Amino acid sequence: MAIVELAEALRSANRVCVLTGAGMSAESGVPTFRDAQTGLWAKYDPLELATPEAFAANPERVWDWYQYRRELVLRADPNDGHRALAELAGLVSDLTIVTQNVDGLHRRAGSTNVVEFHGNLFVDRCFRSGSVVEGMQPGPLPHCPGCGAPIRPGVVWFGEAIPEDALDRAFAAAGGCDAFVSIGTAAEVYPAAGLIDRARRNNAVVAEINPQLTGTAAGGIEIAATAVEALVPLVNRLRAPRTLN
Repeated sequence: MAIVELAEALRSANRVCVLTGAGMSAESGVPTFRDAQTGLWAKYDPLELATPEAFAANPERVWDWYQYRRELVLRADPNDGHRALAELAGLVSDLTIVTQNVDGLHRRAGSTNVVEFHGNLFVDRCFRSGSVVEGMQPGPLPHCPGCGAPIRPGVVWFGEAIPEDALDRAFAAAGGCDAFVSIGTAAEVYPAAGLIDRARRNNAVVAEINPQLTGTAAGGIEIAATAVEALVPLVNRLRAPRTLN
């Protein structure tokens, strides 16, 4: 059974790296970017809502779009898969979660060592300097109290690079791990796809958890299941004391 095989790999690993994507939050009811484009927002091209150029041209519209997406995420709660990963941190020697999601649900579930590859929907940054600005309230487009520039959401937009710190931490975790688990993502686009390559070069055990397997873990451990369906029994198995046969 693949879950048993993965549990044994995690037990023997010194370092574990987990990569999560949209499928991780699907069971919380969090819509993807394009799934959220309904009603008023359906008429816009994504490039009109999620690029630096779009924000420079119409910051109010982009800000309102992200306020809407924040409201959608705040209606959702971490699912049992998020909570299982938070518990997994206490069951393995070292765990790093690299997430492509911007919803903050891993942290809300209790995970602490999280690399937010694409930023966080609930972080505000100055559009001019990029520095984090705290204390902004929901409502109309705010401006940086330091320089007066408009405030932007702290996510990675189309055409922007992954933040250097997140990139370095993610590749260090993948390159130093003994087990790499991809959950709810095809991981076909670089640089995220490069994390799996880095883990393989370190001879790590590679596993994929996905309802529709993508071949990410070809030759490794493949579990055709949702995050909740796989992670809950996986953590239950790791929590239980080992028995001698």
